[in-house]
Amino acid sequence: MATLLLGDYNDLEVAREVDFGLYLTSDDGDLLLPEKYVPVGTRVGDVLRVFVYRDSEDRLIATTLRPLALVNSYAAMTVKDHGPAGAFLEWGLEKDLLLPFRNQRRDLRTGERVFVYVYLDEESDRLVASTKWKQFLGNEPFVGEPGDAVSLLVADETELGYPVIVNGTHQGLLFHNEVFRPLRLGEALPGFLRQVRADGKLDVRLQKEGYGEVESATDTLMKAIQAAPGGRLPLGDKSLAEDVYRRVGMSKKVFKKALGALFRQGLVLLEPEATVLK
Repeated sequence: MATLLLGDYNDLEVAREVDFGLYLTSDDGDLLLPEKYVPVGTRVGDVLRVFVYRDSEDRLIATTLRPLALVNSYAAMTVKDHGPAGAFLEWGLEKDLLLPFRNQRRDLRTGERVFVYVYLDEESDRLVASTKWKQFLGNEPFVGEPGDAVSLLVADETELGYPVIVNGTHQGLLFHNEVFRPLRLGEALPGFLRQVRADGKLDVRLQKEGYGEVESATDTLMKAIQAAPGGRLPLGDKSLAEDVYRRVGMSKKVFKKALGALFRQGLVLLEPEATVLK
C-alpha cells in the first residue's frame, strides 16, 4: 500500500469493485474511484494512476481527470462562481477549486482569468488557491548563469513586461521589447536567463544572446522551410514581425540574420514575402 499524496497523482491498487465504481487501497484507507472515471477493462489487482482530492462532503476521492494544477504549483484558471467563502475556479475537475477571500488581492469577476498558487490548507486539509502567488516563491538564491535555458510561466503583465515564474521557483521579468506577440496568462514558454538582479529577481528573455542565438535560429528556420509545402515558406524580408514570430518563434531582427546566413550558404532563394528551398 501507499501513503496518499493529496492534490497529486497516486499509483493505487484496485481493492474491490462495487456497483458505483472501484475502491482503491492506500495506507490512509480505501477511497472511491467513481464508475464514470474507471478505465475500460480495469480489474481487481490492477494499479491505476489517479488524482486524489476531497469531494464536496470532505471525503477523499480519486479521479482519472487531470486538473490544471497539482498541489504546490502555479497555474491560470477561470473564475466560475462566487460563494460565502470566496471565489470558485474551474480547474478541470467536477468540484471547483476554492479561492478564499483572504487569498484574493482584489475583487474578482465571474469569467475572469487569474493566476494562482495551489496549496493544501492545514486548517481544513483542503486544496485551495491564492492569487498572492509571490509569497510562495523560493527564498534561496537562484542557481544559474546568464545564458542558461530556463522554463517560464507567465504570471502577470505590467508596464515593463511580463512577470514570470522561472523554473517553478523564482520570479523573473520578461521585458516587452523581448516579446513579439501577446502572451497568455499561465502560458508556459522556454527561455533563457539574462541576469540575476541585486534584489534576487531575474531578467529573462525568449531567445539566446550572441552567435548561438543566430545559429539556433538558422537551424530552426531551415527546418521550417524544409517542412513547408513545396519547400516554400511564406515569410520573407517584407513580412510582418508578428507573422514571423507566429510561424517560426523569433524576432524579425533574428529572422533576417538567419535568412542572410542561409542565403550566403546558397541554400535558399529569397522573395519579398517568401523563402524558397534551393
